[in-house]
Amino acid sequence: MSQDHTQDHSCCGGDHHHGPSHPHGESAEGRADLSGPAESPITVEVTRGSLVESVHRARACIVDAGGHVLARWGDIDAPVYPRSAIKSLQAIPLVESGALDAFGLGDEELALACSSHNGEARHTELARSWAGRVGLRLDDYECGAQIPYDPATAEDLVRRGEAPTAFHNNCSGKHSGFLTTAKHKGERLKGYVRYDHPVQQRILGVMEQMTGQDLFGAPWGVDGCSIPTIGIPLGAIAYAMARIADPVDLPDARAEAVARIAAAWGKHPFLIGGTGTFDTALMEAAGGAVLVKGGAEGVGCAVILDQGIGIALKIEDGAARAREVALAALIRSTQALTDAQWARVPQLLTAPLLNRAGTRVGEVRPVAGWPAA
Repeated sequence: MSQDHTQDHSCCGGDHHHGPSHPHGESAEGRADLSGPAESPITVEVTRGSLVESVHRARACIVDAGGHVLARWGDIDAPVYPRSAIKSLQAIPLVESGALDAFGLGDEELALACSSHNGEARHTELARSWAGRVGLRLDDYECGAQIPYDPATAEDLVRRGEAPTAFHNNCSGKHSGFLTTAKHKGERLKGYVRYDHPVQQRILGVMEQMTGQDLFGAPWGVDGCSIPTIGIPLGAIAYAMARIADPVDLPDARAEAVARIAAAWGKHPFLIGGTGTFDTALMEAAGGAVLVKGGAEGVGCAVILDQGIGIALKIEDGAARAREVALAALIRSTQALTDAQWARVPQLLTAPLLNRAGTRVGEVRPVAGWPAA
């Protein structure tokens, strides 16, 4: 993609807290023009036998750290709820406040704060030990109990006659981070999930700065784990991901926090998801070159570290099966992974559709020609 083309599309304008962004022409060199029409295109199709049975539309964009849109599909200016795809942003105050270091926590806890984990033993034991180190009680967690996503773990709980707890909640790491920051700063723990609590207001300020948006008055709702989820333009979400890849324009303390989060995120892919998850499988194949995080209702984000770019995706109908295939296709279009790396995870590019007997009867795949090569 030419530098001239990137300058035609600026998704974020001036940074709300840090002044206007400036072009990073180098990050755009050598990439093909991947842009699509303004309407949300059909990006993923589901086959059964010889027939395309279902299709999914998506909005998506690829943005550099200067705020320039390198590729776009559909309306990327309308707000979307990013859900769990931006846990990396929500973890910034945990590092920036000094709470992580004050309690002697490390990369594993930081990765768990960015995760939507399966509730497997490694996840829950880490969450439980984190709570013990900080002096938190299970009753302090306001995310709610959740049956583990991992089937084997869930079945094991049933066999033992044990009920799931908040530590099994896929967001328990994120909530551990919230509670740790509140405890470090001497804030009340009760109600930390409320929009007006200092924990959530601090995160709101971080998201404003990272996305370059004034989020006062932005639409918001309550996420599955009880915290606020804020409506943010898709292009601004991708911009924030690009700034994780290339934090050069961030204030020093925030750039340092972002670098630590990115390192922990990439170092512990199993903690981010777990057995059989898209996020874990792709990051293990990428070997640290790409960071990914999915969210509910078809939202996904990626950070392409070497290229200093971010990707954000919203499947219009919220289907997770389409999010994973579409996000893999977008990452592949950046050429961040080699063919040999993709060969380790072919099921991420074209997901098999299985019947209840385990027989492959179709597939979930990107539509021909999307994204353009």
